[in-house]
Amino acid sequence: MQKSLEFGVARASYAPADDQQIFAKVGWRIIPFLFVCYVVSFLDRINIGFAQLQMKHDLGFSDAMYGLGAAVFYVGYVLCEVPSNLLLAKFGARKTFTRIMLLWGIASVCMMFVSKPSHFYVLRFLLGVFEAGFFPGIVLYLTYWFPANRRAAVMSIFFAGVAVAGVLGGLVSGWIMRDMAGVMGLYGWQWMFAIEGLPAVLLAFVAFFYLTDRPQDAKWLDAAEKARLIELCAADHAGKSGTHANSAHSAHSAHGLRSLATALGDPRVYLFAFIYFSLTCAALTLNFWMPLMIRDFGVSDVMLVSLYTVIPNAIGAVGLMLIARHSDRMGERRKHFAFCTIAGGLALAALTLHLSSLAAMLGILSIAAVLIFAALPIFWAVPPSYLAGHTAAAGIALISSIGITSGIVSPWVIGQIRTTTGSMDLAFYLLAALLVMSGVALMLGVSREPRAARGALIKPPHGPD
Repeated sequence: MQKSLEFGVARASYAPADDQQIFAKVGWRIIPFLFVCYVVSFLDRINIGFAQLQMKHDLGFSDAMYGLGAAVFYVGYVLCEVPSNLLLAKFGARKTFTRIMLLWGIASVCMMFVSKPSHFYVLRFLLGVFEAGFFPGIVLYLTYWFPANRRAAVMSIFFAGVAVAGVLGGLVSGWIMRDMAGVMGLYGWQWMFAIEGLPAVLLAFVAFFYLTDRPQDAKWLDAAEKARLIELCAADHAGKSGTHANSAHSAHSAHGLRSLATALGDPRVYLFAFIYFSLTCAALTLNFWMPLMIRDFGVSDVMLVSLYTVIPNAIGAVGLMLIARHSDRMGERRKHFAFCTIAGGLALAALTLHLSSLAAMLGILSIAAVLIFAALPIFWAVPPSYLAGHTAAAGIALISSIGITSGIVSPWVIGQIRTTTGSMDLAFYLLAALLVMSGVALMLGVSREPRAARGALIKPPHGPD
């Protein structure tokens, strides 16, 4: 009784300015650490894009073999993503993220021992199995701490991590491969895998002691702050499902299979999955093939290729955060998403012009990167607002796992296209068409934000963080 009275006082006494302070406190506590973890995870996922500049020559891999190895990662990822997210709902983020980062870090380091295609395929598959659930786990975890009207701005920080990983990869990977080649008799790409895989192992141990599973477990919040945070997130969940957020943990734990069955029967899951599939086909192309695109622009030195990848990734990181924050401030998702995907598709198609100016081609690539990367956080602000509280874990994981099958299809198809045609022009046209369709699908398939989320978006208590 005393606890409920204390919570009641917190509800009555908190003002919008106080809410802003609470979310700032929460943000500074959990976002920087998870951001670093996400950057490391994505760097370990995409560093084969830089490794291929040497690895294919050293090991005799073709573009098609490389594309298959890049795709095999997502086979393991898709198979294990939903179970991993259900385990997070049951055991908590602290244990789940520790397990994920430790295993993927070990697998990433072991990539240095690849000597033939079978090694490459097996380790990429295992990396996908071990990393599965990390991103949808972050999406689910953030719903415990932030209501819908603040989520796009928060998610934009993580998607900026994709671009930051590209920047770090450009700055660090090229240097390692060039300057450490031959040290202790190892290739430069072997040193790259070893050095870039170790941070995940170290961060796994930090996560176990640093992360907090839920607001009610946060010792770094006082009782009134916990009460207010729980109230705000509970109202967000209640608007979606008619249930209190405090019951979500028990529902996840006791009804994992039921929530999975409910999510499988929800047609919105498949709409969102198609949109995410189309979007990630383009995003993964930038992640995996950007170094090779820049080499096709006429740049041959591996260090220069790596440095030039910094430009579109850095511009993309800044641009996506600005666009996502504007989406939050305007309380609008559909038009922002459609603009990013349609204009981004046109930018990809423009790469087929093969202009003689390196600056012009880098400019077009940078525009494509900004728009495609910006569409990601805007998209992920939408599905949690439509999924019932007790099916959120399974629904988010299903959308992500079905959509991320693009990682199986896209690298393999592009590898085949490059091997048979010698260029990526056909791939750019296909990706442009998918991006346009994803923008149209969201505009037509999602008429407007759900009532609870829409009200919060249009009239935030103090504006987004």
